[in-house]
Amino acid sequence: MKTEQDAKQALDRHGDAVRRICFMHLKNYADIEDVFQEVFLKYLLHESAFISDAHERAWLLRVAVNQCKDILKSFFRKRVSSIEDAEISELAISDDEREVLDAVLSLPDKYRDVVYLHYYEGYSAVEIAEMLGKRENTVYTWLSRARIKLKEALGGESFDEQN
Repeated sequence: MKTEQDAKQALDRHGDAVRRICFMHLKNYADIEDVFQEVFLKYLLHESAFISDAHERAWLLRVAVNQCKDILKSFFRKRVSSIEDAEISELAISDDEREVLDAVLSLPDKYRDVVYLHYYEGYSAVEIAEMLGKRENTVYTWLSRARIKLKEALGGESFDEQN
C-alpha cells in the first residue's frame, strides 16, 4: 500500500494526464472527478511497486481508461440522460405548458412520479406499479389524487365537465 506522500507525488506528476484521458472518454465534469478520485484511491491501495515512472504513469492511465469504460457501460448511464444533454429551449415551452409543468413539479413525490411515468413516459399503471414496487390499485389511486390536485392547482374543469 502506498503512502500519502507517494499519492501526492503521483498526483503532481500524472494528475493532468489522468484528467485528460478521462475527459476524452466522459466529457462530463462530475464523472471525470469521480473517476479521478477512484483512480488515485486504487493507486493508494495498489500493493506492488512500479518499475519506473513510465510504468506508474501507464498503470494510472490504464486504470483511468478502465474506470471510464465501466462508467460508460453502466446500467445507470445507459438509462439516464444528463440534464446537460437535454436541449430544452425556454422558447419551446408555451405558457400553458409551463403552467402545467410547474403544477406537476409541485405535486408530492409519489404523485409526481406516477404522473410523470404515466403521462410523460407513457407507462401503464401495471408497469408503474412494478417499477415502484406498489400495487396496481395504489398507482390508480395516486393518479386519481394527482389529477384532483392538478385540477385545483390549475383552476380548471375536469374532462367530463367540458363535454
